[in-house]
Amino acid sequence: QVQLVESGGGLVQPGGSLRLSCAASVSISRINAMGWYRQTPGKERERVAIIIDGGAFYLDSVKGRFTVGQRQNTVYLQMNNLKPEDTAEYSCYAEIETAWGRFDYWGQGTQVTVSS
Repeated sequence: QVQLVESGGGLVQPGGSLRLSCAASVSISRINAMGWYRQTPGKERERVAIIIDGGAFYLDSVKGRFTVGQRQNTVYLQMNNLKPEDTAEYSCYAEIETAWGRFDYWGQGTQVTVSS
């Protein structure tokens, strides 16, 4: 059973920083992509940042403030200069090869709240 275990998140003031991490329960050789999505009530989920084929891709609104990184089977999201509009539930994502094919997996989600 593939699992993505997240940590980090919480409450931070505008301009502050947070770091999210997510560890997959599989070896890096089976991971095609890893990254982060976020969602707020009433809005569609949006992709914040992802690492795929060795490249990192970002949502326009977080470019220059967020940095995604991967070390082995763990993906990180360093979030700097946070803004109230970054408030959302953040979920880790991974595309993983299994014996039955390629599947998408999600973490349990972690709340990030940016407020003074």
